[in-house]
Amino acid sequence: MELFKHLQKRESESNPIRIGIVGCGQMGSGMIHVTHQTPGMRIMAMADIDPKRPSSTLKKLQIPESQIRTTNKLGEAEDALRGGKYIVTEDALLLARMEGLDAVVEATGSTETGAQVAWNCILHGTNVVMLNVETDVTVGVFLRHMAGKTGCIYTVASGDEPGVCKSLYDFACSLGFEVVCVGKGKNNPINLHANPDTAREEALGKHMNPKMLAAFQDGTKTMVEMAAVSNATGMLPDVPGMHGDRVDLEQLAKVYVPEQDGGVLKNRGCVEYSTGKVAPGVFVICTSVDPRIREDMKFVGMGEGPYYLLYRPYHLCNIEVPISVAEAVIYGETTLAPKRMNAEVIAIAKKDLKAGETIADIGGFEVYHSVYRYEEARALNAVPMGLATGAKVVKDIAKDQLLTMDNVALDTGRLAYRLRQLQDELTPTEHGSGE
Repeated sequence: MELFKHLQKRESESNPIRIGIVGCGQMGSGMIHVTHQTPGMRIMAMADIDPKRPSSTLKKLQIPESQIRTTNKLGEAEDALRGGKYIVTEDALLLARMEGLDAVVEATGSTETGAQVAWNCILHGTNVVMLNVETDVTVGVFLRHMAGKTGCIYTVASGDEPGVCKSLYDFACSLGFEVVCVGKGKNNPINLHANPDTAREEALGKHMNPKMLAAFQDGTKTMVEMAAVSNATGMLPDVPGMHGDRVDLEQLAKVYVPEQDGGVLKNRGCVEYSTGKVAPGVFVICTSVDPRIREDMKFVGMGEGPYYLLYRPYHLCNIEVPISVAEAVIYGETTLAPKRMNAEVIAIAKKDLKAGETIADIGGFEVYHSVYRYEEARALNAVPMGLATGAKVVKDIAKDQLLTMDNVALDTGRLAYRLRQLQDELTPTEHGSGE
């Protein structure tokens, strides 16, 4: 409620939080609509490779053309912003350089674009909110580290599963519970070899990009999301790729518990997902050794124990992002940000790959991805997901085999590659411990 009061005050004083957004696809355009009805904030600058998309969104909101300025020039954009006009641009980095913006939301889903935008925002001291978890699991540790040096906020957004999982995890930890497992529901079983062709019919029916749907179907998105949770909390994948069992809601606290108590977990403190009837929710399995707490948990209807399910039955994607923006700008708080690399998402061949082929972005025909413990991935010399894009195959790779630093040559010209090099040079002390 206190946050709402701050936003109401800004609205009454005609001093809204001014936001830029990069990427005006399904998530980005939806957020423009949300902030249009949210008191105390407005998305005033929009960048997209197709400027017709943000222009169309503004038109649907009945913003007159006289209030929209399309430009790639910094001076023109800042003049327009001071005049209360909306800015549309093809230049994502223009938003990072605009002094009049309080925060920039990155919503492209591209690791390289996300790295470019976040890095430039941090260099200019602008708060950055990531709807791009792909970038976060690749170079988020370094980006957060540098944001702290420049005095701005780097955070993953609420609404997507990682931010919502972190909120539930924080709630349980704040009450002194031991969190045994934190996870999400996945609304379809994984098809490791899904590609844009196999996903096309369903994607078109859902008004989605086939490549994006394939990235959900092949498990990449789930691996990325839970790696982000791992890197922010210290919870780890129990096995490579996690268990991912088909477990319905009422069975979660019986299955995602240690083996000695009848569950599947070899370790305590794990990230997981379920393809049972859990989505679109997220969950925490927690416990307490205190007999009185167990007695009280039974009294309030949480079951016999000793493991208890905390469950949030929804995540609202882009609709919740304004909360993260407001908390970053007003309180200087993060929703979720990594302190160290606990988990790594690595690339695996979807098909036989021949020397000379180039690896496309996630959801393509060449690779799917799995989450490993960070040290395991390093020992395997595996290629991180965010660095696989643009890599050249230098030795034939069989279907379902790992991409390694020996069988591919990375694109060293990408900013994500250079930032990852800097991140890898950070000592564990500088990384810090999980929250």
